[in-house]
Amino acid sequence: MSYLTQMIGLATHNFWSAAMGIAVAIAFVRGFARHSVKTLGSFWVDFTRANLYVLLPLAVVGALLLVSQGAIQNFDSYTKATTVEGVAQTIPQGPLASQEAIKMLGTNGGGFTNANSAHPYENPTPFANFLQMLYIFIIPAGLTYTFGKMVKDTRQGWAIFAAMSVLFFAGVWVTYHYEQAGNPNLTKLGIATAATDTQPGGNMEGKEVRFGIANSALFTTVTTDASCGAVNNAHDSLTPLGGLIPLVNIELGEVIFGGVGSGLYGVLMFAVLAVFIAGLMVGRTPEYLGKKIEQKEVKMMMLSVLVLAFTILGFSGAGANLGTVGGSLGNHGPHGFSEVLYAYTSATGNNGSAFGGINANTPYLDTTLGLAMLSGRFLMLIPLLAAAGSLAQKKLVPVSAGTFPTHGPLFVALLVGVMVIVGALTFFPALSLGPIVEHFLMHAGRLWS
Repeated sequence: MSYLTQMIGLATHNFWSAAMGIAVAIAFVRGFARHSVKTLGSFWVDFTRANLYVLLPLAVVGALLLVSQGAIQNFDSYTKATTVEGVAQTIPQGPLASQEAIKMLGTNGGGFTNANSAHPYENPTPFANFLQMLYIFIIPAGLTYTFGKMVKDTRQGWAIFAAMSVLFFAGVWVTYHYEQAGNPNLTKLGIATAATDTQPGGNMEGKEVRFGIANSALFTTVTTDASCGAVNNAHDSLTPLGGLIPLVNIELGEVIFGGVGSGLYGVLMFAVLAVFIAGLMVGRTPEYLGKKIEQKEVKMMMLSVLVLAFTILGFSGAGANLGTVGGSLGNHGPHGFSEVLYAYTSATGNNGSAFGGINANTPYLDTTLGLAMLSGRFLMLIPLLAAAGSLAQKKLVPVSAGTFPTHGPLFVALLVGVMVIVGALTFFPALSLGPIVEHFLMHAGRLWS
């Protein structure tokens, strides 16, 4: 694409989509913070504030920091060069650093170069790698504190932050563990896969040597916890259970910090379901932040959950049975199914990362993946905002001895449990046909076809 198209067409949408997510999250929080009112604020005011006071300043700082690390920022034509082997090579140029900064900050994903954040122009140094991960998480994590301030109880925000952190560190540990363990079949063939002073061991396929397994596993978890498709390694080359984690991260609704704004309203959806379940267990009308959670709110929350399940599983199931999709796969068997499942999971979650073995450029895949993006982004918002409007009209209920506290370790554990159980019940059958069975086949020493 031309530099003008990228700057005017893409970069502006990177700002606007992130600002829209923040505006929706703030509106949703106002449903809890306000009472006895019929409005959730002005979308235009929130949208403008997010762009001018949050995204634009941070994007400028991020772009300058990336330039300081060696990321390019120019309007030069692509450079033609000849390698020492005599092969012609085209070296990209362009306004990369400015695009990279808002791409990460807005958790928009993609990349200026096809190699994405594995490319030295996009991600030149260890500090640049850290900065990109920090920028993916900085606003979603910060919004949990914003939530606490708006409801006038910062402990509520810290409880949400703690629940997200538990799942985040669990995901990092699992991904790193299985990537470092590598493929046992290579060990049987006499190939050294253990870490030594001279080689990292484990599964280095699809990874940059300069990042290694630890930084690749961390980046994989961060980018799929958020709705960001930036990657510094090939997800298709992950071990079966290493690849399971990014799938699960997105299928949970990307609520482990999540996208800019979308992570907060997604996790609050689960928080409402958690207090509803707690109310059922004790036989009391559930309350959250002084608002009674009644039939309408629960129905709206469940509609949002079902949008993700219907879109991901529906399109994946239909696609897996079509010959045109099967012909687009680089692999067959369980890993081929994982490629299809990942494609629709990533599209529905507006993530953008992929198991690159699938060629998504067919009429069916182009159309259905586009519909999955629209469904995952907008159909989920409608019931959530309807619930927020209903909550804003309610009066505050005084705290009593029977009120379930939503700022302590018990609530954090309940919230984590609800997110995991809902995700497991919804997607475990599909995951068992893909990465889980692939893991057992790998350890059995069998190849799949």
